Amino acid sequence: MSSTYKKLAVSAFVGAGLVLGAGGPAAADTPKRGGILKYVIPSNPPSADGHRETTFGTIHPFAQFYSVLIRVNPDNPSSPTDIVCDLCTEMPKATNGGKRYTFKIRKGVKWHKTAAGAKVSKDVKKVYDQVGGTPLTARDVKATFDRIVNPPKGVKSARKGFYTMVEKISAPDDQTIVFDLKYPSGAFIPALAAPYNFVYSKKVLDMDQRWVEKNVLGSGPFRFVEWQPGSHIRAERNPAYYRKGQPYLDGTDAIFAKKYSINLQALRGGRAYIQFRGFPPKMRDDLKKALGDKLTVQESAWNCVLMITPNNTKKPFDDVRVRRALTLAVDRWGGSKYLSKIAIVKPVGGIVFPGHPLASTKKELQKIAGYWPDIKKSRAEARRLLKEAGVPNLKFVFHNRAVDMPYKIVGTWLIDQWAKVGLKVTQRVQPTAPFYATLRKQKDYDVSMDFNCQSIVNPLIDSSKFNSDDVVGNQYAGYQDRELDKIWEQMNRTGDVAEQRRLMRAYEKRALDEKAYQFVTLWWYRIILHRSEVKGWKVSPSHYLNVDLSNIWLEEPLRSAK
Repeated sequence: MSSTYKKLAVSAFVGAGLVLGAGGPAAADTPKRGGILKYVIPSNPPSADGHRETTFGTIHPFAQFYSVLIRVNPDNPSSPTDIVCDLCTEMPKATNGGKRYTFKIRKGVKWHKTAAGAKVSKDVKKVYDQVGGTPLTARDVKATFDRIVNPPKGVKSARKGFYTMVEKISAPDDQTIVFDLKYPSGAFIPALAAPYNFVYSKKVLDMDQRWVEKNVLGSGPFRFVEWQPGSHIRAERNPAYYRKGQPYLDGTDAIFAKKYSINLQALRGGRAYIQFRGFPPKMRDDLKKALGDKLTVQESAWNCVLMITPNNTKKPFDDVRVRRALTLAVDRWGGSKYLSKIAIVKPVGGIVFPGHPLASTKKELQKIAGYWPDIKKSRAEARRLLKEAGVPNLKFVFHNRAVDMPYKIVGTWLIDQWAKVGLKVTQRVQPTAPFYATLRKQKDYDVSMDFNCQSIVNPLIDSSKFNSDDVVGNQYAGYQDRELDKIWEQMNRTGDVAEQRRLMRAYEKRALDEKAYQFVTLWWYRIILHRSEVKGWKVSPSHYLNVDLSNIWLEEPLRSAK
């Protein structure tokens, strides 16, 4: 990993800070074997395809089934620079002037056989019979990253924009995978460590590239048992897992429950041990009061932000004056003080994770539309722009996701903010799967909530969300801007931090202000609550990290959690 990336990432963590609440994890505890981890997922997965999806609703239930090539160290997830092997045998040093990375793949890794109680169709069982028990090789890893970096027709890859530096991927033999880059990039290794990079079977992908959207066959710590969409997902220990002694649990049993009141009740009543996304401050305080030392609280800054995404292809949002008015109307400084008391949002920031060396200072932010210190001046300018654009009393529908925290809360706040400049906005809320389907169509909404949540603090890659939609796979505002693409490319090609920072300011100013393509609301703050019987798990700045559940054990069986 490049020294530039290490310096940037370490600074980001120090700036963001990490707080462990009462009853933080005890590193000296001896892992115990057995038990079923019952947990809650406050969403429904749009699909099981890790390469396509960007939601925690996919990674929380499905990461447990898959291996990845490399990953953030699950024993030290708060450090984004601590990247270690999963399927590889050791982290490689770059060769060919920093443009080649050669990984050796573990021997003896096997694809899952059908679990004893698995509830799968006859057709799925046939696939397990063909693939289960066979070795995982570098050919599978190559097929996986070919699909991520250069997705075939009809396949969506949400992170293909992370790999613009990749020139070629090859597997010269069953135990070797080689990545050749166009240019050296400190952003490559952290991009490769994204937890969504589930390694899929080449046989399965050759049969049907979209099979993995609705079905599961992996090589990770747990084997698939049952998935009832909207209800639950179950797994059992993989007896052939390649990490000796892991997983510690006999299995897992998760329920899908979008309402946070249900999540809280499940923890309070002992029907679940943990929810891996996060709770708002009041729920933390209420549950701590109710459970005392039976509850563990872990807290962290959160590399996640909700975004306002106008449909740049649709009138009147194709007019930059209208888009600028949308952001000028929003009081982020006041909103932070109010919303941080009731929701999982807090820091005011721009495109870059607040506290990172590449992030704007408060003084720099206040030069960008939507961050001006004088909200009256800002809203007066918003009204002027709307009038000039011929839509002083604009009515539109705000498209949002049916997740209470923080989507619906922030959405309701935004509607109130826009009303203060004469905008008449109603909210359309959709469950996760149709919400994403609407975003991907890019024609079925006026303005939508979107998000930019990443697993590793890596602004050079994270910022790709603002590049042209035909370059990246997760920009839904519907614009192309070759100047932005050029600035982003320059940031990734230079190792000079001062130059990266200068370019990031130009990139941010153009995206958020001059062109006003899409906007940042408030960054998140993560509060994890879990029953104190849960051991071994540590919080991170991302709700995507450390959720393959292989390092968790239970101090006591669930019957004691009352």
